[in-house]
Amino acid sequence: MRGDVAANAATAAELIREAGARVVVLPEKFLSGYEPDLIGSDPTRYAVAAGDARLDPIAEACRESGSVAVVGAATHEDGALFISSLVFGASGDLVARYDKQFLFRSERELFQPGRAGCTIEVDGWRLGLGICYDCGFPEHARAAARAGADAYLVSALFSVGNGFHESRTWLPARALDNTVYVVLSNHVGTTGGWNACGGSAIWGPDGRVVAQAGPDETTIVGAVLDPARLARVRAAEPLLEDFSRPEPSALRDRVIVKA
Repeated sequence: MRGDVAANAATAAELIREAGARVVVLPEKFLSGYEPDLIGSDPTRYAVAAGDARLDPIAEACRESGSVAVVGAATHEDGALFISSLVFGASGDLVARYDKQFLFRSERELFQPGRAGCTIEVDGWRLGLGICYDCGFPEHARAAARAGADAYLVSALFSVGNGFHESRTWLPARALDNTVYVVLSNHVGTTGGWNACGGSAIWGPDGRVVAQAGPDETTIVGAVLDPARLARVRAAEPLLEDFSRPEPSALRDRVIVKA
């Protein structure tokens, strides 16, 4: 619901309970909608900060279901605005906040870029976080993978048309590039003037689709991450292991020859 943080938090809580999953990922800026003009008009109303009572239903749902939830939100801190993923632990505590590092050109007018990546650990699985445009940069997912991530969780707003093309190009590539599972949670319907393309999905570490939603309806997509599959793919596709073999100069230095 456009700009209604309390109502959207209640919806998030319902989805967390319905999913019944150990980890639940919701789209970019889920709590406000993708509404930059609205957020900029009154940040304290449309963005959230730690301790915001409107987040309590999400915390309660995580406690009841034993889920870890990654919830998209606009956040504010010290007068600055960020596009964030809020991570609620199974205890209901807000355990982490990841701020989007690669901002799309229109976002730079309002939001500040994040200063660091974020990986969460759940039941021995390391899960790197990304938000939409982040995943268009191979280095972002690669940094998570080199830090030990087994999966890359992306909250997003990809739109009909070029956004759909981008999501179906970038995300399976990030999976195969790094031999990690990739999870996309995308909006459906219209938000902030964008017509979202849906298609939330999970890709295996070989870049193949494990499960995906349709374009139009709110759908819960789930999968069990399989350590045996992860090991098999990494043995067959040693991209991540071999990336660390060249000296750094092999990637940094380049000879240009005029032919």
